[in-house]
Amino acid sequence: MSFQEHEKLHIEKNVKRELTTTESQILAAEWSEHCSYKSSKQHLKMLPTTGPNVIVEKGYDSGVLDVGDGYVVTVHIESHNHPSAVEPFGGAATGVGGVIRDILSAGTRPIALFDGLRFGNIETDSHARWLFKNAVAGIADYGNCLGIPTIGGEVEFDECYKNYALVDVAAVGFGKKSKLIKNHANIDDLVILIGGSTGRDGVGGSQFASDALEGEDRSAVQIPDPFIEKLIIEAILECRDQNCINAMKDLGGGGLSCAISETAESLGIGIELDVKNVHLRESDLAPEEIMISESQERMLVIASPDNLSKINSICDKFRIQCSVLGKVKEDKMMHVKNGNETIALLPADFVARGPLISREKSKPKYLSNLPVAPESQNNLSLTDVLLKLLSSPNIASKHWVYRQYDHEVGIRTVIKPGYDSSVLRLDNGKSLSVKIDGNPKHCYLNPRQGAIGCFEEACRNVVCTGATPIGMVDHLQFGNPEDPEIFWTFMESIEGITDFAKSLNIPCVGGKVSFYNETNDGPIKPTPLIGVLGLIDSSPLHPNPPSENDVILLIGETKDELGGSEYYEYIHNFVGGTAPSVDVSNSKKNMDSVLSLISENLVKTAHDCSKGGLAIAISELCIFGKVGCHVNLNKVSTLSTEKILFSESHSRYVLVIEKSKLDSVKNILSEKNCSFSELGIFTSDQIIFESDSNPVLELIVDKAENNYLNSLGKIIQNG
Repeated sequence: MSFQEHEKLHIEKNVKRELTTTESQILAAEWSEHCSYKSSKQHLKMLPTTGPNVIVEKGYDSGVLDVGDGYVVTVHIESHNHPSAVEPFGGAATGVGGVIRDILSAGTRPIALFDGLRFGNIETDSHARWLFKNAVAGIADYGNCLGIPTIGGEVEFDECYKNYALVDVAAVGFGKKSKLIKNHANIDDLVILIGGSTGRDGVGGSQFASDALEGEDRSAVQIPDPFIEKLIIEAILECRDQNCINAMKDLGGGGLSCAISETAESLGIGIELDVKNVHLRESDLAPEEIMISESQERMLVIASPDNLSKINSICDKFRIQCSVLGKVKEDKMMHVKNGNETIALLPADFVARGPLISREKSKPKYLSNLPVAPESQNNLSLTDVLLKLLSSPNIASKHWVYRQYDHEVGIRTVIKPGYDSSVLRLDNGKSLSVKIDGNPKHCYLNPRQGAIGCFEEACRNVVCTGATPIGMVDHLQFGNPEDPEIFWTFMESIEGITDFAKSLNIPCVGGKVSFYNETNDGPIKPTPLIGVLGLIDSSPLHPNPPSENDVILLIGETKDELGGSEYYEYIHNFVGGTAPSVDVSNSKKNMDSVLSLISENLVKTAHDCSKGGLAIAISELCIFGKVGCHVNLNKVSTLSTEKILFSESHSRYVLVIEKSKLDSVKNILSEKNCSFSELGIFTSDQIIFESDSNPVLELIVDKAENNYLNSLGKIIQNG
């Protein structure tokens, strides 16, 4: 293990002696970028983290939101990018397992999963298809085995992820506020390891994830076992119900090294443990391997000695292993022993708080050299353009993915995957709407506005179900932070997210930063993903298919913002132009207006207008209702036809309104000074867009449906 120069100086100043082998390995794990956030930690403090629904406790691995009536929702997001790029099935599966244990560590039951996935060009790249198929299978296998529904997510394909994968998994938990684990510890409390045995899998995983991926280090990839995880969930929740747990933490990145040091530091205690007490899968593990192994399905519990017999009995009942590693001390030290030999003795806060780095930043040169928007060069008719976009991997239906997930188990799923946002039923009569969104194409052209746009899109999606956003989680994924140009894109993104969160009073309740997402071909595009949770006081707005003569209403303004659009990049292979930006005032106004209309029962269906633009949003509604439409583009704007059809401007919603309710809708929107346009009606069996009274695009709904629903599956099966 080699430390950076400033880390060596930090060690010399504070330890004043040579480190033992075990101490070096412990610090290498805890001070890795993956665990210490040394490049980003000081900047993450700008995000707003408090709000009327937020509950803050020491040492939680997940965000906690009060949803009223004595109930809470927990949420967390994690990534397993490097492991999934090497071994996609196991890497993705263990990503699911880890984020579920983060939810469990607060004392709540995991009730849902959602994911954000990124791969290379699956139309031309067989390796990208292999990664995609196996990552989806890993997520499905783990979640389905646990009986936890995967209720939503999103998938994107881009050349920048060639030979790589981004696998983000978020989990939601639910429970009674009174049963939250109030992390605390008393002197002489026991430190207990519950769950799977410790092996060599995942040794050095944190360091592996904190550098560019240059080889296939399979030893750093953890091995999943969802059946043990299922038993751990039930055992931990029973221990919680019997008041056996004082504090708890998942063993994730860095293994025991990080779990012990971070628990001790957050609670202001010392912990002494003996590695000989750790239950092992392989008998010849060295002490330092035991400390940094990232073997899965393990939880660290602090409990009173009086409760040990109860914990042992519960673990025996569920046939999972349980070992007393050591005990809580008063000295605030992390003391690791191997029998009678001390192999590590360091202050817990010294281990848990690695020295931070102030990175340089500079605006990327490529942003000054982006080409301006081209003049229209369509060799295809607009009808053929729409058909091609409906078939494109980034727009086509993702039912090939979510049909592999059991999204109904647990009987909470009120709105299933495939719509703007999925919705869960809560025990207090309320509903929770959740969505995750990202757009690397926009973020590449404008990292600040691109990140805000991801956030705003996730908000729009939950608003379409009638939900008010109450919290968000972010996952910020970038290349090498040592490159000032890449670090600039990170800072732009986080500053944009912060500004938008403060403007809308949506607190950040959790997140993750993942750097070093690079391959031999270079860094990925800036890829922030934003998950938003929305609360509905009663029933959600269920998507109802449009019918003959229902009115199409567009809320929001369509602007000259084709930069980063699927139209530019997929149809014209053009990267450049002006990416969409968010007008915060209009964003708030439009969200509030849509929520008001839904609360007054005036909306049949609300659909977010985003990827692919207005043409795709309306086509999706036609496919959903198996009905055509007649749309007058002159009602939208004076822009060119292509810009009106395919611009991906934010803050727009397409509403399906019954004719009898149209006047009431218009009155409310006018009172709120909200920009809207009545575009036409649903009718017949053709999608027709006209301009200046002339049809510019005509497409049979059945043909659109075939391209939209079947393309992704065909690419996977026949590619």
